[in-house]
Amino acid sequence: MTRSLPLLMAMLMVAGCTNVASAVPPGKPAGFLRVPAGFRAEILVEDVPNARSMALGERGTLFVGTRSGGVVYAVRNALGASPTVFRFAEGLTMPNGVALYQGALYVAEQKRLIRYPNAEANVEHAPPPEVVDPALPFKGVLHSWKYLAVGPDNKLYVPIGSPCNVCVEPGFGVILRMNPDGTGREVVASGIRNSVGLTWDPRSKDLWFTDNGRDMLGDDVPPCELNHAPTTGLDFGFPYCHGGTIADPQFGGLGRCSDAVGPVQKLGPHVAPLAVTFYMGRMFPAEYRGQVLIAEHGSWNRSKAAGKTGYRVSLVRLKGDTAVSYEPFIEGWLEGDEVLGRPVDLLVAPDGSLLVSDDQRGVIYRISYKG
Repeated sequence: MTRSLPLLMAMLMVAGCTNVASAVPPGKPAGFLRVPAGFRAEILVEDVPNARSMALGERGTLFVGTRSGGVVYAVRNALGASPTVFRFAEGLTMPNGVALYQGALYVAEQKRLIRYPNAEANVEHAPPPEVVDPALPFKGVLHSWKYLAVGPDNKLYVPIGSPCNVCVEPGFGVILRMNPDGTGREVVASGIRNSVGLTWDPRSKDLWFTDNGRDMLGDDVPPCELNHAPTTGLDFGFPYCHGGTIADPQFGGLGRCSDAVGPVQKLGPHVAPLAVTFYMGRMFPAEYRGQVLIAEHGSWNRSKAAGKTGYRVSLVRLKGDTAVSYEPFIEGWLEGDEVLGRPVDLLVAPDGSLLVSDDQRGVIYRISYKG
């Protein structure tokens, strides 16, 4: 995977940066964000409209996908003194998912999977893309944007969201995986309404992912989910069961909640969880290492009386594979009823700081710890 880059860290250390954190110049303070004591929130990169999924290359180039605008951005020297933003690729259709593998940038569009070989060497003039998979499942716009990641097995993983709020649609509501050349496509998990973030426990190599709960059951039902798939072929219940215990009023007869895999952690209702990552960096205090961070994009359909939920980065503490707490880590994107931003993706940088994309503000934040 390319979500953490020990090679880049080693290069910084060789250059004389014995304190790797000092290699990243301070950015503009993001004073509206609330972080725990000892932490600092800064705006690392601006002018990245609709910033969504991120992938960091070995040369320090940050690639950023978008859901609208059809652009993939490349931020050269993203962690350096003068980050420069380029429009790496244009004219694409919902290029939300990005991932790096063997120097190639893979991009998941709405209907296909493409790649740009030797991406960091061609930041200013991207070559024409190669088509890896020309026909990702697609049926209507809802939940049609794709997330993308490279697993520890060196395969590509692409969630395929349900094309509806709740329905039965073969081939959708699953997580696919395939070889880097597009061959060997298969389903690894099903019963998933809309996952827009997945990761692997770096210790066990098990797959973990978030799932967005269905709408129109009420302000507080059902919960969104953090799920764990230690093996392939598991069914997580959609559309007949939500949150592990709630039978769907329309499709509940299709299965029993007792037969579905329940979430490791029930998240807040309608918080719209997207990115999920295990924090394995060395910058944050030891109690954060091996714990789960989730970007909660924020609700859109709760009533005014109930108030909005999400708009934060949350922390799920684990004991083994069992969740023992669920709490805020970064807040401030929601003030009263005013939305100040929406977190999307999370990426642990080589120095152990946390990068967070915000598609409403079009920026990348850096969360660091000084003690």
